[in-house]
Amino acid sequence: MTLARRDFLAGTAALAATTALPAAAAGSNGDAQALALLQRHAEALLQDYPEGAAYLGLDTGSRAALKGRLTDRSAAAEAARRAGAAERLTQLNRIDPAALSPAVAVHVETVAAAHQIGVEGWRQMPIGDMAFLSNNNYRSTPYVVTQGNGAFVDTPDLLENKHQVANRADAEAYIARLNAYAKQLGDETERVRADAAAGVLLPAAFNEITVAQLRAGAAQPAREQGMIRTFGEKTRKAGLGDDWEARATAVVEQRIAPALLAQADAIAALRPQAPAHGGMWSMPDAARRYAWLVEASTTTKRTPDEIHESGLEQCRSYAAELDPLLRAQGLTQGTSGERLAALGKRTDLLFANTDAGRADLLAYLNTVVARLRPRLPQAFGKLVRGNLVIKRVPPAIENGAPNGYAGPGALDGSSPGIYYINLRDTANWPRFELATLTFHEGIPGHIWQGEYTFDLPLIRTLLGFNAYSEGWGLYAEQIGAELGYYDDDPLGRIGYLQSMNFRAARLVVDTGLHHKRWTVDQAVRWLMAATGYTESRARSEINRYCIWPGQALGYKTGHNEINRLRDDAKARLGSRFDVRGFNDTVVQAGGMPLGVLAKVVDRWVTAQRG
Repeated sequence: MTLARRDFLAGTAALAATTALPAAAAGSNGDAQALALLQRHAEALLQDYPEGAAYLGLDTGSRAALKGRLTDRSAAAEAARRAGAAERLTQLNRIDPAALSPAVAVHVETVAAAHQIGVEGWRQMPIGDMAFLSNNNYRSTPYVVTQGNGAFVDTPDLLENKHQVANRADAEAYIARLNAYAKQLGDETERVRADAAAGVLLPAAFNEITVAQLRAGAAQPAREQGMIRTFGEKTRKAGLGDDWEARATAVVEQRIAPALLAQADAIAALRPQAPAHGGMWSMPDAARRYAWLVEASTTTKRTPDEIHESGLEQCRSYAAELDPLLRAQGLTQGTSGERLAALGKRTDLLFANTDAGRADLLAYLNTVVARLRPRLPQAFGKLVRGNLVIKRVPPAIENGAPNGYAGPGALDGSSPGIYYINLRDTANWPRFELATLTFHEGIPGHIWQGEYTFDLPLIRTLLGFNAYSEGWGLYAEQIGAELGYYDDDPLGRIGYLQSMNFRAARLVVDTGLHHKRWTVDQAVRWLMAATGYTESRARSEINRYCIWPGQALGYKTGHNEINRLRDDAKARLGSRFDVRGFNDTVVQAGGMPLGVLAKVVDRWVTAQRG
């Protein structure tokens, strides 16, 4: 099912509606002024969210001071970020698009769109975490801390995996960040209490999960924690003489562990007032807040009811496509979900739920990457490195973490992107599902796509759009199939279609939870029936949708639009259509609203027609 053009946000109509900067010939002085402004805005975002510099390897030279800082999570800092974003939007809206070349006009329109959505988010949802302009831009939520977001989730991972230590200054910056982490926890705790007073409380089931994780983190001996153990390894490798690990341990024991316990106690104290259901529908202004979360996640104006019905229709279509493939495996009875569930229990398709089995699973994922790499020139004219490593989600957070996700590498290639897979239960990952997951998270999915943004102005790398990013992730799964990966693997093709069906099912359960007032158990049962997932996996997914309302809607929305644009391009170009040119155009465009992407593809089609 495709989506009508009217549903998509074109970006920023206000661009031409305000006082313009002095006119200049397109592509000359106008471009230079706009790009200089975008660079200043990028630096402002790095000041607001210093972790972005660490993830991209930018915390050196003139930005070295960022290495000892973390995002200030206090209410006062959040208000300052809101004011700064509003001022930047005003500056962007003064630019005359007629004074810009087409490429720079796209940059300006995209950055302005991100700021417009973010400023509106702070207005519509003055609680929780408005993350649209941060390095966690996909993860806006009405809750400050949950089992899937908060400093206790983000900061240890940053320190362990992204904070490089080459000298004493880097080590001192690490200690400074440990102290800043303790402050983050205290500031978040104050905001949790303030939101509770405003009627916004984390649902009871997730309250309990979050409290358990916080207490476990506080109880873990400091020297056993990844962020401390690896710090010792980094300082020793750098040849630093002092006992840095002992200093770091003292910060954990004296400041971080007490802050984790205080946060756990504060959240636990709210448990008696917490809603029993998982949807956000009972909180104040719920419909308005969910509408913004839907818009932010899809860059469309589609209503929850439209999205829900679209998901149901797409699930029916995928079930019909799966039926003959399942029959060929001897699975002839029951719904497609029931038959997929039976297939997923075949012992010959499962890895052992042991450390050795998990190691085998990770090794298998690396063989998938190695097998796909030689085929990528068939899909892309311009190739990037695809620099990635595959890791298990840290066990300390796996109960609250998504089943799979990826983070970017450094711009200079000095550190790879990381593709995480949640291995708390290997029964969630029958072998036939793993290739399509790897295409989505690794190459040619998120890590592959992210490397193309390194050629764009820095601010375009810092900002992200969920529907584009996750739509590309699903389209990357499709590319894997189109490159013939499943030609000799019918089970893998079932896994691919199951993945597509799963993303369509997300449209149903997310709107079901937050708009139609489904219970968590109702959503779990529906997702299991539609996808064949185990109860453990389905519940993990539903838990995620409860705490990040709307985020799951971006996947199929973006995927459908990319395919609509591709079909339109093929119809207009006929024999001149080149899928590599189309793929290059979409992936090199970088994250943007879907309406802006349509303009970019239209310009490519026009150029091909001559």
